[in-house]
Amino acid sequence: MRHVIALDVGGTGMKAALVGAHGELLHRARRATGRERGPDAVVEHILGFAAELRAYGEEHYGEPASAAGVAVPGIVDAERGVAAYSANLGWRDVPLRDLLAGRLGGVPVALGHDVRTGGLAEGRIGAGKGADRFLFVPLGTGIAGAIGIDGRVEAGAHGFAGEIGHIVVRPGGAPCPCGQTGCLERYASAAAVTEAWATASGDPEVDAADCAKAVASGDPRAEKVWQEAVDALADGLVTALTLLDPRTIIIGGGLAEAGETLFAPLREAVEGRITFQKLPTIVPAALGDTAGCLGAGLLAWDLLQTTDRTEVTP
Repeated sequence: MRHVIALDVGGTGMKAALVGAHGELLHRARRATGRERGPDAVVEHILGFAAELRAYGEEHYGEPASAAGVAVPGIVDAERGVAAYSANLGWRDVPLRDLLAGRLGGVPVALGHDVRTGGLAEGRIGAGKGADRFLFVPLGTGIAGAIGIDGRVEAGAHGFAGEIGHIVVRPGGAPCPCGQTGCLERYASAAAVTEAWATASGDPEVDAADCAKAVASGDPRAEKVWQEAVDALADGLVTALTLLDPRTIIIGGGLAEAGETLFAPLREAVEGRITFQKLPTIVPAALGDTAGCLGAGLLAWDLLQTTDRTEVTP
């Protein structure tokens, strides 16, 4: 059975799958990234994991994988196949595509940015399926974004497209590690809500999920923290939709797990801010933590189809 290897590399763990031609997950596996052992060890761990997956596919499906896709965090030069920089993993200018191709017997390998790869999956087979223009915004420790156009995700001229978390929504506000002040992710990320709720509640052990529960139970302190985050997020999204005019905005990450506690006030806040802009559909992500892996599989199949067409062109 023809299949591809899909790898989603995170700061602490790696998710992987063998993916069939119709997007089916034939086999799934997880490993620790092992970043405590240093960047060289992380790379070797990725290569070893990929080799294990290749051997599994050969044994169970009668042939090795035809291609591989890998999603990594940080700055990614997808065209050159280089993982340029990752603060979490400690690497710089790793030629990951070539290293993986060498370990996997020379098969085609696609390298992608983790958020854009997850966005590709959400847009093509998840919550944005059927939308010609979408914006995927995961709300986690930070806030990133993926701009979807006709089934692909736009990387930008330098690989920085979609960094909605660094839109300034509160000029002169809280300093951000990026060097600016007042960035969206300092107010509306899961980490920001956690910090604000810990301060408001006086309990350093609480997190954003606890804040959402307190909102649902009617705690006025939590409602204030939550509304401030929603307002900041709405300001950032209106800026984005003014520039991009997406048909659908897909919200993922930890905060999205709050369901209508987030989505009801967010839709209202966005609608109340727009004037001439068209109101997009605002929906929760559908694929959860499988998005990155599924997106890596899509990258691999896309690359394989391109390779196949090239080989038959006279």
